[in-house]
Amino acid sequence: MTIRLGIIGSGGIGQVHAQAASDAGHAARVLCDLDAQRAAEAAKPWGSESMTDVDAMLARDDVDTIVVALPNCLHAPMACRALQAGKHVLLEKPMAMSVQECEEVIAARDAANRLLQVGFVCRFAATVQAAMRFIESGRLGRIYHARAAMYRRRGIPGLGRWFTTREQSGGGVMIDLGPHLVDLVLHMTGRPDVVTANAVATSIFGSPLYEYRFTNMWAGPPDPKGTFDVEDGASVQLRCANGLSISLEMAWASHLPDGTLPDGVTLFGEQGAMHFDIWGDQLLIGTEMDGEQVEVVHKLPEGEGWGTAFKRQHETFAANCISGTAPEPSGEHGRDVQRVLEAMYASVAAGASVQVGESVNA
Repeated sequence: MTIRLGIIGSGGIGQVHAQAASDAGHAARVLCDLDAQRAAEAAKPWGSESMTDVDAMLARDDVDTIVVALPNCLHAPMACRALQAGKHVLLEKPMAMSVQECEEVIAARDAANRLLQVGFVCRFAATVQAAMRFIESGRLGRIYHARAAMYRRRGIPGLGRWFTTREQSGGGVMIDLGPHLVDLVLHMTGRPDVVTANAVATSIFGSPLYEYRFTNMWAGPPDPKGTFDVEDGASVQLRCANGLSISLEMAWASHLPDGTLPDGVTLFGEQGAMHFDIWGDQLLIGTEMDGEQVEVVHKLPEGEGWGTAFKRQHETFAANCISGTAPEPSGEHGRDVQRVLEAMYASVAAGASVQVGESVNA
């Protein structure tokens, strides 16, 4: 038994999903995009059909699951339409542009009695899944501080296009890389209540100097006449009700050569500490054994690593749809992350620490 998948959006992330779905054994039947040529080219490698009419695609009986891979401003509206059409949905992150939109998607899911999985793909990285096994074994003890970071040397996505246009994206690096970091830390520390957020953000690199000197430009080439009204770097401190403190660092552009500062997650526990690069192939654990300080390097099996994350995400989505199992990351998890993101942006605007809306354990 397999699912019958359609993908809405055939840009860069839509094509990543098409590859992952094929790798997971359920190649997309249809790719839909307003750009007919782009849809046709994206569909060709998988023998998929291409369409430009979303309503016609959602009306098809031979498509029962949908991936929403569109600009952020379209995530919630399109997810609601797909759910209302009776389709199960894998919704790219961020879940929406606001907590209120998240609530609307959850309500549409419940009314339609369909499944909704939010695309926090980093949870499916082999490093993260191995780290979770160590955490659940109790090897770290109580985790009291977490640090997570993602740095780019010069990697502003689609400079001048929707990614850097607040009206369409909802923000910059904090709503692009931030959802991954916030979700990962909450997921790995037992989903504590985040009480306050204190964030500082900068907007430095959306200039002609950067425009022609980038090293990694996904989501299309730069548009010199386009908009850049979002942040490209941020530093965030979160405080949780259980005493956990969280530090987040993220940058689209930093000048620093890759690897100068470690990407990834660092967890500090009473009995041990752990660091891993989300994109890497090993975990580093510092602990004590028989009264001696020891370092343990846990290497992943050959062939694992970041390259399997999207495939594993699609395998999980398909299995949930076939079995009717409520998926994780859930819509509630997406809403939790959105609450923290909203507080981060509110803190930047206020220039001070702010309270996070409601409990993330809803």
